[in-house]
This record gives sequence, C-alpha cells and structure tokens, in this order.
Amino acid sequence: MFDASVLIVSYNTRDMTLACLRSVFAQTPYRAFEVIVVDNASTDGSAQTIAERFPDVRLFALDRNIGFAAANNFAARHATGEWLLLLNPDTVVLDNAIDKLVAFAEAHPEASIFGGRTLFADGSLNPTSCWAKPTIWSMFCLGSGLSALLKDANWAFPAAMRDWKRDTIRQVDIVTGCFFLIRRSLWEQLGGFDPAFFMYGEEADLCLRAAKLGHKCMICPDATIIHYGGASEKVRADKMVRLFRAKAQLFRRHWSASAARFGVAMLDLWALTRMAGFAAASLVKPRHRENFQTWREVWSKRAEWHHVDTNSPASVPIPEMTGSELAASGKA
Repeated sequence: MFDASVLIVSYNTRDMTLACLRSVFAQTPYRAFEVIVVDNASTDGSAQTIAERFPDVRLFALDRNIGFAAANNFAARHATGEWLLLLNPDTVVLDNAIDKLVAFAEAHPEASIFGGRTLFADGSLNPTSCWAKPTIWSMFCLGSGLSALLKDANWAFPAAMRDWKRDTIRQVDIVTGCFFLIRRSLWEQLGGFDPAFFMYGEEADLCLRAAKLGHKCMICPDATIIHYGGASEKVRADKMVRLFRAKAQLFRRHWSASAARFGVAMLDLWALTRMAGFAAASLVKPRHRENFQTWREVWSKRAEWHHVDTNSPASVPIPEMTGSELAASGKA
C-alpha cells in the first residue's frame, strides 16, 4: 500500500503538468507514493505526452470535461494510498513538500485535512492556499467594495486572513484544492467532492462538511509549493460567473435560508459596484473600459447564480464517464 496517492486533474495545461510531475518525482524521495492523472479531454496533446514521458503515472484520458470535482472523485476511486493529495497541474513541488506534509499530518492527529504554503513564481507569497469560511460580514465587505478599497485591512476581507503570512502552524476553515491532503478513509466517509460544484467551491464545501463531523483543517508552513494560478490572470467574466455560482451554492448548503438570500444579494452588489466603479474610472482612464465590459457581462449573467442546484451532496450522482487508461502505474 502506498503512503500517499497524488491526484492531478489536467485540462489543456500540458507543459505545466509535465513540470508539476517532474517536481513530484524529484522532490518526494522518502515516501512510497503513486501518481494518478485524470485528463479532462484536453486538446493540447496533454494525455499523449504525459503517457510517453511518465510511464509510471496512472493516466486516465476522459472523452469529455467533467469538471474538477468529479475528476478528482474519479481519480480517488482508483487510489490505493492511505492519504490522498490533491495537487493542481499549475504547481511545482519544492523542498520535499509532499514528504513534509504527510509527516506533518501523521504527527497531528487532531486534524484531518492539511495544506501547505504556496508561492508565486517570483517567490512571493500566494496567500490562496487556505481561507476562512465565508460569513455575513465578509460577504458585505465584498459586496460593498470595502475589501477592494481597503486591501491591507484584514477586517475588510477576513476570509483572506491577510495579516498572516502562512509561516506558522495554524488551524484554518478551508484548505484550497491546489495542495490538499486528506486521509482516504475520511474522503470516502464524506463521499468525496460534491460534483454539483463543477469548478470552485468544492473544497470549501468538503471542509465545511468535515467540520460538522468534528474534523479540523491545519496548515503546515514547511510544506511549500509554487502555485502559478492567479498570479497575473485578468478578471474574466466566465470565471467570475462560475465563482459566484459556487459561492451561491455554498450559501444555500451551509447557511440559513435568510442568510443565503443575503449572500446572493451581496454577489449582485459585488458585480454592480465593480461595474459602476470601472464605468466611472474608464471616463478618466480608457484602459479601464475592458474591466467595465467584463463586469457588465458578469452582471448580465446574474441569473446563473440566482438559480443553482440545491440538492444535498449525497443526492448528487457522480457523472458517468468514459475514457481510456493510457499508462499503467509502476512503483513510484
């Protein structure tokens, strides 16, 4: 039996996935592990190239994109490790981070879900490795624009925990799925990710469900990776709509009905204030015109987060999928 199963879901990230895999094998010398890659019907040759260059990886090439949550559920069903480590393809493992994270988890039985410290490519802190759970106050700050106006004030964006550099051991509410370690037995008890979350929100939902059963999340500051995601990415309308939809799902799953309605109203206000702000800014600086158009498109699609799935996690089936296993695993 392997100590850990490393699960990677790829979608048109061939070069980044290859770099990620190289780092996993180079930087995990002490633990017995397996790597399972699920490719979500990439069109950039990801599956074929991974199969050729990493024959020890168990690679499943799906014939359609089933999303991050369902693809990780699929990978987990084929895993044999005691621990499951979810790892984004746009990451690079540093300084034996996987070994350190598994050892940390074994030394801290008081917690059940673990994450590490993430950096941008330039070595600066990428604070998105973990979050505080959303609250009425945090959503008001986002909706009203306080979190954007007061970027250095922790009270104006408490979910981001801006006053903490992720350099100490700390219990957190949510560990991000880019570098997410969980005991396989707990994953199975929770039923894995809820596939109703196509992208975004799935790890928050799982952490909140685990918390209701008494399980804690903890950050290991010595387990460090590079996570490129979000370093310089422009705001895109489709991304923000997916994010808002996921947040609305979380509100309806984990908040009271009245609180959920308030949360959704704050999503509306978030889009409206950003659209209005960039519209005013574009009158002075035309370069803000693109941001205005983006937020106008987000605002126009608000029905997509007003009407979202309200089924319980247990009632949402894992989608049927077909594909081929292109490479059989060897011993990592």
